[in-house]
Amino acid sequence: MSDERQPNANLIRLWRVWRTAKEMMHDRGYQVLEDDMTMSLDDFAIKFGRADGEPDRSRLNFSCQPGEEMLAKYTPVPTKKDPEPRAQIGSIWVEFNAEESVGLKHLREYMQHLVNGSFYSGVLVCMKPVTGMAARLLRGSSSMADGPKGGMEVFVEQDLLVNITKHELVPKHVLLSDEEKLQLLKRYRLKATQLPRIQSTDPVAKYLGLKRGAVVKIIRKSETAGRYASYRWVI
Repeated sequence: MSDERQPNANLIRLWRVWRTAKEMMHDRGYQVLEDDMTMSLDDFAIKFGRADGEPDRSRLNFSCQPGEEMLAKYTPVPTKKDPEPRAQIGSIWVEFNAEESVGLKHLREYMQHLVNGSFYSGVLVCMKPVTGMAARLLRGSSSMADGPKGGMEVFVEQDLLVNITKHELVPKHVLLSDEEKLQLLKRYRLKATQLPRIQSTDPVAKYLGLKRGAVVKIIRKSETAGRYASYRWVI
């Protein structure tokens, strides 16, 4: 910080969480400013700090639009029935909840905000895990007629203190487009269900927002081959 006072611990925590959330959106393919991902603690305090030194969570909220590469990756393969398919992705709203406990009521209000704002999907960052009833609503959010098309995700602040994909032991994960997925299965004469699996709740899969049915390419380092790739079906 620019003065002699020690920075507020909650401010430092939210600074780290907010930057990781920005990095997460960028890693998924959304358009994110480089300055946001590299914002200093001083600048964060000036922009989002209150007079008492505490962070103002209500000002941390932000939206993102998918980049061209992301739009292409989420566009289904053309068919006779649908020769010009639309990308199954869109704007996303990331909100930082200030409640100690987030329940069904809070989640429904958040879902309504996404619908009213015409957001395709949303990420809610909470201080603590949501209640059991809220978690059940969350699991079915993507299939609800009155909910956002892309569903909702919830992250606990603790899970975003660091960007797990930057750890040296975490291999690079790359989502395959529908066309790349079909080419892979055709090349090896496989069905998606015959591929090794990865849970959608896996920390990296959750970070990248991977949905069930997707196929992800995992690139690992090898002492003999340099690099080698394996593939996982998201369940």
